[in-house]
Amino acid sequence: MSASVKYTLGRIGLFVVVFAGLWPAGMNIFLQLMLALAFSAALSFFLLRGWRDEMAEEMAGAAERRRAEKERLRSALAGDDERSEDGR
Repeated sequence: MSASVKYTLGRIGLFVVVFAGLWPAGMNIFLQLMLALAFSAALSFFLLRGWRDEMAEEMAGAAERRRAEKERLRSALAGDDERSEDGR
């Protein structure tokens, strides 16, 4: 499972748990949603740090691969690509 999926599911799960914890309080549903959103965001900063770092590394690797491929294509389009001795 990719790090992005794990982190996203972790955030959603944390939101649901906090919202369910606020349910017995008997307050307005919109207030419960807003509090659950705020508390789950704060908790995820601490509880999901490992998954967030893993996701950031995965995204940085993908960006680096895209950058390298973009540079390779640019040089090929400019005619700067290295050709073999027999002209292929």
